[in-house]
Amino acid sequence: MNKWNRDQMAARVAADIHEGSVVNLGIGLPTLVANHLPAGADIILHSENGVIGMGPARAPGEEDYDLINAGKQPVTLLAGGSYFHHADSFAMMRGGHLDICVLGAFQVSSTGDLANWHTGAPDAIPAVGGAMDLAIGAKKTWVMMEWLTKGGESKLVQECTYPLTGIGCVSRIYSDLAVLDLGPAGATVVELVDGLSFEQLQALTPVPLTDGRQHSAD
Repeated sequence: MNKWNRDQMAARVAADIHEGSVVNLGIGLPTLVANHLPAGADIILHSENGVIGMGPARAPGEEDYDLINAGKQPVTLLAGGSYFHHADSFAMMRGGHLDICVLGAFQVSSTGDLANWHTGAPDAIPAVGGAMDLAIGAKKTWVMMEWLTKGGESKLVQECTYPLTGIGCVSRIYSDLAVLDLGPAGATVVELVDGLSFEQLQALTPVPLTDGRQHSAD
């Protein structure tokens, strides 16, 4: 089965971020998006540990661990960027000043509920960080995730079984198999990886999907 690799997924997300956007990239896969934004684009990256105006990751050997994102990865700072108190950063998140946040997920429901901070396992370390604030505070919440778990189960589910991060907050999923829009009517496929049919994706997914792709006339 064809799949987009992680950099291809990140490039697909980056292609949908419009000029003038203020964007938070969550820990994990979403941090790769910074490396695929066009050079010089008017897009401002925010991190909840108190940084705004980040650029792409530093080249190997040039890391500065005094300048990191929320995932403790060394980052660059573009001209005009700054860092500030953690509380000010969360005020930006809670005050509706972020246009988009891109988060990872353990599960997403077809109506946009998000579970991404805790699996509920008794030995798991709960670490919600800023996920709840981001999921609800951003004007748009997108998820970037692999479609299946390591056990082969769909991460898109009818109802999340893990503790929720937010209810009805996710509007779009970018995965290694497809891009989908979510809403009250459920999950709508807008793009599939080459070589994968809608029927094959549906067979992997325990919730009804709608094919929203535009087909040319035969």
